[in-house]
Amino acid sequence: MSGRLKILVVGAGPAGIAAAVRASGAGAAVTVIDDNPAPGGQIWRRGSDPHDGNAQQWLARLRNSSATVLAGSRVLAAGSEPSRLLVEAPDGALELPFDRLILATGAREIFLPFPGWTLPGVTGAGGLQALVQGGLPIAGKRVVVAGSGPLLLAVAAFCRSRGARVCLVVEQTSAAALSAFALRLIQTPRKLLQAIRLRTALAGVGYRAGSWVEAAEGDGLLERVRVRSANAIVTLACDYAAVGYGLFPNTELAALLGCRISPEGVATDALQQTSVPSIYCAGECAGVGGVELSLLEGEIAGLAASLDSRGALALLPARDRARRFAILLRQTFVLRPELMQLASADTIFCRCEDVRFAGLSQYPTLRAAKLQTRCGMGPCQGRVCGTAAHFIFGWRDGSVRPPVFPASIEALALQDSISKEAL
Repeated sequence: MSGRLKILVVGAGPAGIAAAVRASGAGAAVTVIDDNPAPGGQIWRRGSDPHDGNAQQWLARLRNSSATVLAGSRVLAAGSEPSRLLVEAPDGALELPFDRLILATGAREIFLPFPGWTLPGVTGAGGLQALVQGGLPIAGKRVVVAGSGPLLLAVAAFCRSRGARVCLVVEQTSAAALSAFALRLIQTPRKLLQAIRLRTALAGVGYRAGSWVEAAEGDGLLERVRVRSANAIVTLACDYAAVGYGLFPNTELAALLGCRISPEGVATDALQQTSVPSIYCAGECAGVGGVELSLLEGEIAGLAASLDSRGALALLPARDRARRFAILLRQTFVLRPELMQLASADTIFCRCEDVRFAGLSQYPTLRAAKLQTRCGMGPCQGRVCGTAAHFIFGWRDGSVRPPVFPASIEALALQDSISKEAL
């Protein structure tokens, strides 16, 4: 294998799987790094729905490929040389060399703070789905799904299929914008069919557009939520409130490696190459757009990184069509300004460091807030509060420092010894 092109793929969601399958099929020696116990990412967690033919097909293609999967592993930082990564694996820390690197680090859910959002029973929309997939019993439980985007319907339908009593789906986008979006779906029959199936699965479940959860209430545990619209407030009893406002690209590793970041995510050219010539990027970290776009970008990145430019170019028209739909999604589900005003003065904003909203609004930048309050300096390293601060205050965190994730002393010691050897 020493003479074969070495390609590292970071992330084993749809984009990473597609990239690994295509690159290994083109003859490259491929290693996939992912922090989950098995491939699939967040969307295809634990093998996904056995009836999801697309997921099962891609997971089978990965299993049947020559790619090596390092599960339960995280990239912490760049290695001692430009073409190496420091990785923390279950058996310890190691450095992995590469000729080409494909970043498929996905996206995270956007949480916006509101009174009561830290109560047990309040989760993200995708977060609740992940908990149920991991074994959380939800049969008979009352669930409110709220936030923004098509994920809400998917999560509500999934929870109902597991026996939950879905009380209401709450969408912050206006009814007029949703109607215009529905008309555009006629141009994409497959997407229209998916929407019809989800609505059919949720027959009898209420749906409120132009509305949002303004507070969660309960005595140490979620008991009810208050839902606000332009001219009404409704209180609903529930056991779980799954509240998520879309997705935000995970660009930290790309930024650490010197890749240019655009407002949509990691900036790439037509063949998914970043501003660093040996690094490619695909999927939600390059711009949130859904599974279909992630797969196509992953295929293109895998082919281009393994020097099969002809195969990559053949997929560009399909990818560009998927990107147009992604743009439509962003335009339809843009977050309304009222959501910036949800947090009260005593609402916890940074959950890791217990920093409240009143302690942040006086600062002009995230850096200033960090220095004075430790906001964004906890275990999640600002992945929750930093994203919320970006929306509410317009703050941007321009600095990314290693390690990308909290690391063991062993891994940090290895990085330190490697740095000293390099000197």
